[in-house]
Amino acid sequence: MQLSHTVSNVSVAFDDPNLVACAGLAPVMELAGRAGLPDLVAGKVKLGVPGGVFPGVKVPALVAGMIAGADSIDDLELLRHGGMDRLFTGIHAPSTYGTFLRSFTFGHVRQLDSVAAAFLVNLTSCAPLLPGADQLAYVDLDDTVKATYGYAKQGAGYGYSGVKGLNALIAAVSTSQGAPLIVAARLRRGQTNSARGVGSLATEGLATARRAGATGRLILRADSAFYGHKICRAAHRAGAHFSLTARMDAAVTRAIAGIDADAWTPIRYPRAIWEAAEDRWISDAEVAEVRFTAFTSTAHPVTARLIVRRVKRLQPGTVVPGQGELFADYRHHAIFTDSPYIMLQAEADHRRHAIVEQVFADLKDSALAHLPSGKFAANAAWLVLATMAFNLTRAAGALASLIHAKARTGTIRAQLINIPARLARTGRRLTLHLPKHWPWQDHWQELFTAISRPPPTP
Repeated sequence: MQLSHTVSNVSVAFDDPNLVACAGLAPVMELAGRAGLPDLVAGKVKLGVPGGVFPGVKVPALVAGMIAGADSIDDLELLRHGGMDRLFTGIHAPSTYGTFLRSFTFGHVRQLDSVAAAFLVNLTSCAPLLPGADQLAYVDLDDTVKATYGYAKQGAGYGYSGVKGLNALIAAVSTSQGAPLIVAARLRRGQTNSARGVGSLATEGLATARRAGATGRLILRADSAFYGHKICRAAHRAGAHFSLTARMDAAVTRAIAGIDADAWTPIRYPRAIWEAAEDRWISDAEVAEVRFTAFTSTAHPVTARLIVRRVKRLQPGTVVPGQGELFADYRHHAIFTDSPYIMLQAEADHRRHAIVEQVFADLKDSALAHLPSGKFAANAAWLVLATMAFNLTRAAGALASLIHAKARTGTIRAQLINIPARLARTGRRLTLHLPKHWPWQDHWQELFTAISRPPPTP
């Protein structure tokens, strides 16, 4: 493909007041209104300072900017181009949103957390999110360090990754049939311990998941950074099961050493070979389980199953000297769980915990590409707003098509949100003229039709 005219014969003029570059925000923000976002914010967020007025208008605008691709305060200028002021009301200058975010304190961020939870619950009644959650759902906990630069970021520090930044803790709910949604989020100092505050966040995330429709079996999954009795107790209080990567401490090592040699079951693994004569997989990975009591040094020991997967080392000679004969030829990965499933299913289920990395990738490809303020509370509010934008984008994708229900948020943004349109008014009716032969016009029309129907009667 090449330009149809020479550059010298092409002119440019930014002079059309009737164009918008992100017409997909129209149905999406209508969906946000149906889910009660403005009313929830107005009812719950009380900043009480001059820069914090009209939160019910400013929060939806911030969420809209994030959905359209804004990842900094200055990027919110994209809400003020062309005919956007004819398509929407309540649009302010980016500096106004910056002042608004800097008005937040930790208590106000917690108010916004309450809004995000209630908003997600309302979205599940407006769009087919979390299919199958009445049977089985998973809540995955993990954290990530978002890199920051310079010396003006409150709370920034060097965390476990060796990167200077701030730590974002996320809880995401998912089903085998649906894409993950964020049920809780918390911004923490960069050098914080990963397990700090995980008990309260797990409790909040599980409660929101229940309210959002995860009424069946619920399993809380996390990696070894969160291995502790608090997360187990949070799961039990919520009527959920837990599945944690066990830390390889002395007690876990002794339990693995006590597993009988005949207890190991081969599993299908990379490079596995099916032996038809013996009707089994011949693999370099095997699984076994043993009853185990963890956290005996605390006041709340927990007894459950220790499921261990061992994998042959490709180069046994590289084992650290003095490590012991048990680990001379195998690498061991232990899972501490009270899952009701059989051993192999429970082990495979736990490995799917990696789905939470998809959530982090999507956030960092969207609003969480930056933490835009020097104020810690402003960045904490930005994270919560990013989770609302993430969930709202997911809901729009679910209404558009089965393809977009599981698509990356960047894909939804490119195909359904950032679609140009020309505004035309006939009488009191506003018409959006969209590009002819837009490849995803059927999906966009399905989304628009879905939000044009009268809302369901409560």
